[in-house]
Amino acid sequence: QLQLVESGGGLVQPGGSLRLSCAASGFTLDYYAIGWFRQAPGKEREGLSCITSSGGSTNYADSVKGRFTISRDNAKNTVYLQMNSLKPEDTAIYYCAADPRSRCLSRVWPVADIYDYWGQGTQVTVSS
Repeated sequence: QLQLVESGGGLVQPGGSLRLSCAASGFTLDYYAIGWFRQAPGKEREGLSCITSSGGSTNYADSVKGRFTISRDNAKNTVYLQMNSLKPEDTAIYYCAADPRSRCLSRVWPVADIYDYWGQGTQVTVSS
């Protein structure tokens, strides 16, 4: 069974950092572009970042550019999202998703519908 599992969420103070992990089971991530998304209550799911299957290229939403960094370790079948300088408006459930057609470098990368596999999400709360 193909499965993505996010971890690393939690409560952090404004200005703090968290590193989220997205681990795959039942399949190898080597051939998939991976995206990170978030969804806050009452808001649409927002594409934050993606990384190509090789890890050689990335994309970021303007809202997180310069603060978040996506990376991957294919040997560990895991993708990461390092989040620095967190703000209260970053509070949301964070999801990772896999795109088997590797469209990370296209303009559709932030569109949730292009991703076939999703994790269950991990809660990130930024509050003092």
